Amino acid sequence: MKKVSNIYRKSIPIFLGVMALFAFNSCKEEVVKVGEEKEASYETNPNALATLIGQNGKSDQSLFEFKTAGEFGLYVELTKPSAAAVNNSVAINEEVLQAYNSKNETSFKMFPKELISLVDQGKFSINANEKKSSEIKIRLTSNQQLSESETFAIPLSTKLADGQSIDYLLLVKDVSKLPNADKSTGIKIISCMEVNDTNPLNNLSITLKNSGKPLVDMVILFSSNINYSEQLGKVIITHNPNVTHILENKEKYLKPLKDRGIKVILSILGNHDKSGVANLNGEAAKAFAQEIAATCKAYDLDGVFFDDEYSSYPFSNIPAGFVYPSAKAAANLCYETKKAMPDKLIMVYVYSRTGNFGGSNAIAEAPAGAYVDYALHDYLGSYSLTNYYPGLARSGWGMSSGEYAQGRFPTTTALNNIRTGGYGAHMIFAFDPNRANFNSRQKPALENIAKILFDDELVFDPAKKYAKDW
Repeated sequence: MKKVSNIYRKSIPIFLGVMALFAFNSCKEEVVKVGEEKEASYETNPNALATLIGQNGKSDQSLFEFKTAGEFGLYVELTKPSAAAVNNSVAINEEVLQAYNSKNETSFKMFPKELISLVDQGKFSINANEKKSSEIKIRLTSNQQLSESETFAIPLSTKLADGQSIDYLLLVKDVSKLPNADKSTGIKIISCMEVNDTNPLNNLSITLKNSGKPLVDMVILFSSNINYSEQLGKVIITHNPNVTHILENKEKYLKPLKDRGIKVILSILGNHDKSGVANLNGEAAKAFAQEIAATCKAYDLDGVFFDDEYSSYPFSNIPAGFVYPSAKAAANLCYETKKAMPDKLIMVYVYSRTGNFGGSNAIAEAPAGAYVDYALHDYLGSYSLTNYYPGLARSGWGMSSGEYAQGRFPTTTALNNIRTGGYGAHMIFAFDPNRANFNSRQKPALENIAKILFDDELVFDPAKKYAKDW
């Protein structure tokens, strides 16, 4: 990332009679170019019998947004092929929700049962000598009365032959009343805005001619910081004056984005002291995750983006509350943050200690794909993330990021690889129509995105070009 001055600033797998945590094979971390490999799945503990997997590849829980009506698919996946055919069913189990809320200090309400339909009563089958079940479909309808700002839960479970349960928490938002920026190919454009220089409202200036949709799906406010407060004796979120102004005036700077269906994400970046996203111990990570969740709730933000840069980590005489800096500690912070706000997005920058949560960096509690929603590659990067983020579907891979202030833009080949390779995101950093290189460099790059990723034509509206006005 561009250096900034911020001085101011389960599915729980079950085997017979015993509860097991996820474990992974250590993979050789070789770099593979996009298109050269097939997406691999992670492996669960060989002793585990089964787990529930959502249609998005996530175990344990998923967030599902729907308009008017929607259908979500689940599968039961065995660690080893079944010796005999299996016939069973998934059912709603409110005790799962009660246990989740109690454990994670959340307060999710049950989605109205009358709006839920388990197709074929939730029945599934697994053929002999196979590992994956038939699809379990959950159909939802809207009564047009649910609050679009509230996340509800559908707790599901199935019992194994020995009476043990496999649980899944489906988090649901009825967004029937909300606009969205979804486009035909499903690829998300994520605009990481250097808000020390640029007004985030500039993302409203670029749309698509045929669909009328905003080009940008999500805006990252770059950046708030992680700092250690000597006065409080703990790690806290700090905001420099630029971020502070935007958050405290969210009706002016953020609501217009959200009114167009654009999600707003808060970046968390190191800030030249002993704290960082990659050196918190377990309790400190839990506490900081709760603060992140409170911040997102207070400012109506849609998630958080972790970037491991600019921390002055201690590598000896480690202070209380900290550990030796590692990717595993960064992964644990992401995991704790997802637990604290499972209805929000967790993003990471594929760089430094947030660049690899696989192999020896994996945490025991869950695979990276269970708690990371988007992994955004470093500038112009186009490499395999299969080994780096086990279980993360390609829809969560942000490839070939551009850097618009420095004039580093992906080639048409790189953009075509995103489209044809089934990858789900592309990040643009430091887009700003007020810069001198906008017409000569930025605009042609954005036109390529519109054409190659969406079969559409870019529309730039100079009337929606905003100066920094604070």
